[in-house]
Amino acid sequence: MEMEKERIDEALELLWVMGEEGYGEVKRFELNSDDPDIEQLILSLKSGGLVSVGDSRITLTEKGNHLARGLIRRHRLAERLFTDVFDLPKDAVCEDACKMEHILSEELTDSVCTFLGHPPTCPHGKPIPRGECCKKYAVDVRPVVVRLTDFEVGQQGKIVFITPSEAARISRLSSIGIIPGTTLRLLQRKPSVVLQIDETTIAIDPELARDIFVKKVV
Repeated sequence: MEMEKERIDEALELLWVMGEEGYGEVKRFELNSDDPDIEQLILSLKSGGLVSVGDSRITLTEKGNHLARGLIRRHRLAERLFTDVFDLPKDAVCEDACKMEHILSEELTDSVCTFLGHPPTCPHGKPIPRGECCKKYAVDVRPVVVRLTDFEVGQQGKIVFITPSEAARISRLSSIGIIPGTTLRLLQRKPSVVLQIDETTIAIDPELARDIFVKKVV
C-alpha cells in the first residue's frame, strides 16, 4: 500500500514538472512507458480524483494539482535544507529529498521554509511553490538561523546548533564555551571572527565559525 502511494506521488510530481516545463498536454505514454502496471496506476490516479483522462492525454485535477504542488514544495525545500545547512553537494541530495517529501507535515514544511528564509528556488534553480508562511511577507526575508560568519556584527544571538566537519572541532568549541544554547554577541567578522560570551572575548577562525549556526535574540 505504501509503495502504491509512492508511485502515485511520483506520477503526480512528474505531471507537475512536465506542466512546469511547458509540455502542455501530457500523453498517457509519457507518464511512464516502462512501467508494466501503468494502466493500473492511471486508474488509481483517476479513481482518486487526481487526474482527468482523455483518449490520449492526462491532466491534473484541482485536487491532484494541490497534492503535486505540496510534494514539489517539500522536495525542493528538503534539497535546499540539505545543501544550505548541511553542505551536501546539490547533485547528491535528490534521493534523500524524495524520502522527506513523503513524511513532512504541512506545519513542519512551513517551519523548514521559515527556517531557511522562504527561499524562492531549489539548489538547481527550480522555483519552490510558495506556502502560507510565505504569504506573510511581501519580500523574501533573511533566514531565521544563519551561519555565524553571516551574522550581523553587534547583534546578540543564540547558538542553535553546530555542524563540525571534523569531530575534533566540537571538542575544541566546547572547551571555550561555544555550545548549543549559548548566547553571544558578534563583535567582528574579519580577519578573525571575534565574539563575546558573558564577559569573555573569543577570537576564532572563520572556517570554524562557519560550523556555528545562530538565531538572533530579540
